[in-house]
Amino acid sequence: MATQPQDRITPGQPWLDTKGDRIHAHGGSVIAVDGRFYWYGENKERSTPGSGIWHWGVRCYSSTDLYNWTDEGLIIPPELDDVASPLHPSRGMDRPHIIRNPRTGQFVCWIKVMGAGTTQLSTVLVADSILGPYRTVHADFRPLGMNAGDFDLAVEPTDGKAYYVFERVHSELVVADLTDDYTDVTGYYSTHFPQPHPPFVREAPAYFRRGGLHYLITSGTTGYYPNPSQVAVARSYHGPWSVLGDPHPADESRTSFHCQISSVFQHPAKKDLYIAIGDRWLPHFTEDSARALALFEHHFSPAGPGPEAVMEELAPVDTSLADYVWLPIRFDGEMAYIDWHDEWRIEDFG
Repeated sequence: MATQPQDRITPGQPWLDTKGDRIHAHGGSVIAVDGRFYWYGENKERSTPGSGIWHWGVRCYSSTDLYNWTDEGLIIPPELDDVASPLHPSRGMDRPHIIRNPRTGQFVCWIKVMGAGTTQLSTVLVADSILGPYRTVHADFRPLGMNAGDFDLAVEPTDGKAYYVFERVHSELVVADLTDDYTDVTGYYSTHFPQPHPPFVREAPAYFRRGGLHYLITSGTTGYYPNPSQVAVARSYHGPWSVLGDPHPADESRTSFHCQISSVFQHPAKKDLYIAIGDRWLPHFTEDSARALALFEHHFSPAGPGPEAVMEELAPVDTSLADYVWLPIRFDGEMAYIDWHDEWRIEDFG
């Protein structure tokens, strides 16, 4: 059944497409192409507890107003016949990010695939259209020889140079230069925010640029359980990065309004509208972050029993029911703040 047209964003509420179905575009982002917006991400519609299905491909939706989204289907479908494929539903494919190469016109998609322990691999696909078809050019590799976890991609608007910002699993963040075709790293990189172990390690880097400043919003490492975000700023991609603090000072639960930010989208037609795009993986989780933080700190410490024990102690997660939290970013000097709005409209911004 088709839904009534929407004229506002309601963070944390179930978001339905124009057919009335729940939107499944998790851990992804929005890209503007030829006057239309495309929202893509992990399709979690079949990822129920006990299903053995981590994902069902990468799904994409299109819109002209950021409110009403038309389902464009699976732009990167799961590969059902090859259990070794990074796109097999049982493998931990996460956080697709797509950038367009101005030199070639191609769309380049990077994904991460989680394995056992700290093993995390990367796969790169390319297409001539945002909607595909995509073909794999690198599968299951370690950029710079590292286990690369959560990440974001950035393109410098002045010269088209691209950067890969990723969590070197359970240790630090890395900013790496990409090759001219965006499908690999050049070998030049810098390291930032070193930490001994989760939950202190920064993950889920969301990059954006405002004026001459580069921003990263990151989260701590507590699985699907939300924790306080952190804003950092620099004058170049490779830093040095200065931590400014939690962008959600009004959130007493210290859970980033019960979400994890996956990307920041700058509206191309608005002077200063940056939208923090977050996943509310646990819609019914209403506690503060203290319990999850304490559990992860204990279990990941040298004397702790390890990450598997954390997940056994915490409740199973049904990601097929995850929602979204989209909020505008407010700036005060260099600091970026994310305030709560029960609802808000694009038109309220100049």
